[in-house]
Parts: sequence; C-alpha cells; structure tokens
Amino acid sequence: MKKLYSIAATATGGRNGHVKSENNVLDLEVRMPRALGGANDDYANPEMLFAAGYSACFDSALNLILKKNKIQTGITTVTAYVNIIQLENGGFGLAAELSVNIPDVGLEEAQSFTEEAHKICPYSNATRGNIEVKLTVSNN
Repeated sequence: MKKLYSIAATATGGRNGHVKSENNVLDLEVRMPRALGGANDDYANPEMLFAAGYSACFDSALNLILKKNKIQTGITTVTAYVNIIQLENGGFGLAAELSVNIPDVGLEEAQSFTEEAHKICPYSNATRGNIEVKLTVSNN
C-alpha cells in the first residue's frame, strides 16, 4: 500500500483528559458525556470526534463520486450518528448511521451515489465488517 497522508494525535487522561494533534491544530479537552456518567455534555468526546471525521470524509467521497459522474447538485450534507453499544461479551462497541442528503437528484440516484461513496470512503472501508453502519438517504 502507498501511504498518502499521516497524522498523529496524543491523548492524556483518557475520556477525561486532553487530546492534541502533532501539528497543534487539534488541541482540546475531552470529557465523558453525561449519558456515560459524565457531569455534562459541554466537552468533546471520542465519539463526537469520530462522527465529525466520518461525516467529513464521507461527504468528500460522495462529492468525488458525483464529480466523476458529472452530476450537478446542490450542497450535499452528511450527518454521522455514532453510538456506543453494549456487546454480548460485556465489552463495548460502536454503531453508526450516516444520514446523507443529495439535493436535486432522484432518490434512487441519491441511494446509488451514496452506496458508491460507501465503497471508497476510508472510514467506511476501515469500519466495514467491524461495526454496523446504516445509510439513510434523502434528496431535498
């Protein structure tokens, strides 16, 4: 495999600590969300960061597919919902839903483009077979 890009981030203090990227662009406190026993939802958490990364990456993959197919649309949006789930073995896992909106195309076309993006998105490829990812598509 040919490496195209690499970045590192370091965490200290786990879910109640700090994360910082090696280039200092990302530099923030993280805290356990209220639903998992934290005091409030006023800080970022790992699932929020994953949702942000997945939604941005998938939207880029989607727009690459649209460009390759010479499709003109309005502004696409991808919202990633990331859930922590309890596994049968007592451990924890993730599940995700991507809500994809591709305006100005038919719903069947939007579904097809979304499925194509799901094949090339690095996050989708990394999670495939590891976590459930549900795709929901709209065209308004």
